[in-house]
Amino acid sequence: MSVVSLLGVNILNNPAKFTDSYVFEITFECLESLEKDLEWKLTYVGSATSDQYDQELDSLLVGPIPVGVNKFIFEADAPKTNRIPDADILGVTVVLLTCSYDGREFVRVGYYVNNEYESDELNADPPAKPIIEKIRRNILADKPRVTRFAIKWDSEASAPAEFPPEQPEADLQPDDDEYGAEEDEEADEEEGAEAAAENAGEASAAAATTAADGDAEMAGVEEHGEPAEEEEISDEGSVDLENESEDELEEEVEGEAVDGGDDAMEVDEKPAVDAAKPQEVMAH
Repeated sequence: MSVVSLLGVNILNNPAKFTDSYVFEITFECLESLEKDLEWKLTYVGSATSDQYDQELDSLLVGPIPVGVNKFIFEADAPKTNRIPDADILGVTVVLLTCSYDGREFVRVGYYVNNEYESDELNADPPAKPIIEKIRRNILADKPRVTRFAIKWDSEASAPAEFPPEQPEADLQPDDDEYGAEEDEEADEEEGAEAAAENAGEASAAAATTAADGDAEMAGVEEHGEPAEEEEISDEGSVDLENESEDELEEEVEGEAVDGGDDAMEVDEKPAVDAAKPQEVMAH
């Protein structure tokens, strides 16, 4: 279980100019007291073709961290355009907000960023050299991609399991049964089951032959006999039963609709409890 949980990220200046700073209001919850600070970073992906154009816009340490819900403001500078290929300045890219504890990353939030000109004329016919001061960015804040990682915190008990636990007592137990004895028993059981199935098949075939002879004799009797009156009675009875079942069904449906209508619309009207106000933490 993670000691720190990210509750929300609010982008305070969106949309904005390409050259404006990124301003994030971050809210998180801490379940235990931590010995070290949290390290937050914001990275701008300059090109989809190579990570050599990625820029770390800013990083900061947040702490000491009190137990409970905490909130702080993270502000980072805009990316340097001289480190981005001209062909990749416009269009869609990504910014990554990450948090680490003691050098181990435990959460990453990715946002798509759309960079375009403010005017439709420039978007329709963009110049070969981008005009940076006329470009605006729009972060798709409602569609973040959040990835969480299990890490070791302060205690060894919080470390994620990397290997299955050792079981030295399993190697010390003596093998009472002879090697391969279980396989021999299973083979004997399978042979016995096959023999029983063959005997059952022969008995079924004999019974089927006897039944067929009896059916043939009965068929000859029915051809010369008169039709039974029970068939007419059963037909008439079936019509009456169908009518009666439809009437009873209608009465049951009406009864259920009257009895269960109000129960289906009951709503819990308990008042909601006000959430605790988050604490402000120091960023340095």
